[in-house]
Amino acid sequence: MNDLSNSLAAADIAHSIHPYTNMRAHEVQGPMIIARGEGIYVYDTNGKQYIEGMAGLWSVAVGFSEQRLVDAATKQMQELPYYHIFAHKAHEPQIRLAEKLAEMTPAHLTKCFFTNSGSEANDTVVKMVWYMNNALGRPEKKKFLARNKGYHGITVASGSLTGLAGNHRDFDLPAIPVTHLTAPHFWRYGLEGESEAEFTARLLKECEDTILAEGPETIGAFIGEPVMGAGGVMVPPEGYWPGIAALCKKYDILLVADEVINGFGRLGTAFGCEKYGFEPDILVLSKQITSSYMPLAAIMVTDEVYGAIADNTAKLGSFGHGYTGSGHPVATAVGLENIKIIEERDLIGNAARLEEQFQTGLRQYADHPLVGEVRGVGLIAGIELVADKATKKSFEPAGMMAAKASAFCTEEGLIARSVYETLALCPPLIVTEDDVAEIILRMGRGLDRTYEWAKAEGLV
Repeated sequence: MNDLSNSLAAADIAHSIHPYTNMRAHEVQGPMIIARGEGIYVYDTNGKQYIEGMAGLWSVAVGFSEQRLVDAATKQMQELPYYHIFAHKAHEPQIRLAEKLAEMTPAHLTKCFFTNSGSEANDTVVKMVWYMNNALGRPEKKKFLARNKGYHGITVASGSLTGLAGNHRDFDLPAIPVTHLTAPHFWRYGLEGESEAEFTARLLKECEDTILAEGPETIGAFIGEPVMGAGGVMVPPEGYWPGIAALCKKYDILLVADEVINGFGRLGTAFGCEKYGFEPDILVLSKQITSSYMPLAAIMVTDEVYGAIADNTAKLGSFGHGYTGSGHPVATAVGLENIKIIEERDLIGNAARLEEQFQTGLRQYADHPLVGEVRGVGLIAGIELVADKATKKSFEPAGMMAAKASAFCTEEGLIARSVYETLALCPPLIVTEDDVAEIILRMGRGLDRTYEWAKAEGLV
């Protein structure tokens, strides 16, 4: 490490608290410090180049050096660097982005509320559902249905919706009324001898049985990611989402599509609800909305949801909720330009065109000694590692092998994220055929090095 790297690392260890990090291990290991980005690549303070195979955190659609986004932010900073949208105030970037989102999302979603992050957005969804049902004289209709392995954020409410034990332990979560159903992951949770269709039917029955046991009059909403991301890239079986949507309609339960990861082309369609053929009442967006150049999230709702909330604001005199940065002019200006780039360069089409190469190329590693399953859709994929292919038994301690594989991939110049037992990939939407081929090669080298290490350690 050079002198700059050493001094920055020392300062980081001395003063920074990192999310999703073993803090004591960080004190010993120190940070990997990223200095700059260019296209699909990032560079550390020692000058080493990496393919950012996770697009940062599932989010940088247009790459790490898009000058148009820099220019959009600079222009807006010069004209109106900040203003709020409380109490009838507005500004053009916020108005235009809300208009654009209403245009490009499914037609029944007409109204937009801005937050700074997906966590804040899902936290707001909880409050909206409660507020709406109080307004409609249904104060008992407050419970949520979510899924194990689902990820919806880390605030008290959104963290409760999340179905990951690591996000609950010692945080006293869940702290709101939520029931977590079986994750729709056939390979891991299908029963012996059960077909995929039978698995889907079982999960839909579980959902309906839960609704009836809890009482439909007590359940406000079902929330789910069309393709689950941070829980391990889990692709739903055929018929799952139309079945869930039908149950929500049958029992008057709002359906919330959390598209923080799926949205804006990741799956090869504009939105995941379109990919899987269902119509949500509420759609949650973030990450690729600005390629994460600025913090921004959006909640799209139907006229029916809006109407119930709006009527109550007339009764009470105000909607007592919002953020200082809601609809921030710089963030929304960047979001507008980012969406223009996605559309002009047909990055949604690019994800669809490269899907076969990306998914088929990664699936060659299904035969690797450490790999249990390779799964994904569009330009998102997960490679789950197992200690025993026949039984699908995971390595112990949980997450150890995937973390080691991620470290070896990083040494090979590919940043992939370890998610429990899974290596996740979610590259920028600007990738080319050559980029995809290189990602696949580097992943293979990382897996091979992990296997050699595991053999040397007597783990396989």
